Amino acid sequence: MFIVTLTYIRPLEELDVLMDAHMTWLRKHYESGLFLASGRQVPRKGGVIFARSGERAALEAVLARDPFVQNGVATTEVIEFVPSMTAPATEILKTV
Repeated sequence: MFIVTLTYIRPLEELDVLMDAHMTWLRKHYESGLFLASGRQVPRKGGVIFARSGERAALEAVLARDPFVQNGVATTEVIEFVPSMTAPATEILKTV
């Protein structure tokens, strides 16, 4: 499994202009099964995406096509981990 952090590097006004395109990009990768959860950081300085395990290079290629990244308003960091313990309702995360 991967945790992706997005860090905003431009003013929020510049991100908001790209939000519809970013949301379309997110939906595409939810539909493919790659993304499991996502949302804004609090305070609003970036975002977080939980992504399925797989090839890191393939995930990084997907992230490079995020409109936020393509337009230079956010950067990404990828952390890979193997869930070894979960709450009962989230046991499926051990297999993704």
